[in-house]
Amino acid sequence: MPDPMSASFLGMPLWVVVAIGAVALFGAFQVYYWVGRTVGNALYRSRLGRKIGQKRILKVENMVRRWGAFAVYGCFWVPGLRHTLPWVAGVLRVDYRWYLVASALGCLTWAPITAFGLYTVLWGWLKVATESPSIAVAVAAVALGAVAGFILWRRRRRQPEAGA
Repeated sequence: MPDPMSASFLGMPLWVVVAIGAVALFGAFQVYYWVGRTVGNALYRSRLGRKIGQKRILKVENMVRRWGAFAVYGCFWVPGLRHTLPWVAGVLRVDYRWYLVASALGCLTWAPITAFGLYTVLWGWLKVATESPSIAVAVAAVALGAVAGFILWRRRRRQPEAGA
């Protein structure tokens, strides 16, 4: 398995790509916040707000009101919430200094952990595939089955909400 520090992507060391990704994510978080702060409640009535749904937005609002900047940091670890909570924080006018610190810490921790974690899983699976293709296929089938099962479980769990 290659050393993560010697890996490259598009000719750049992987750590540089991860650093660029972290900076880009930090920039996106600042844009989300300021869009929410500038547009305000009209964002909730927008196409994006309607797509997310008022019930979900209220849950996010309550989370931001209760936890403030801690919610901003925590949202990095929850898919979907990562790109919803920042503009809600802007609408609710969370203190920007705390928002800035929380989003910087989130980018500095989430980006490398995710990138190098995915790198490790990918290279680990490729190593298994070179040593035993049948085991690699079985691992991939189990992983895909788990993902499919999770998606079905989530859809079934949400069906009563759709009818209500």
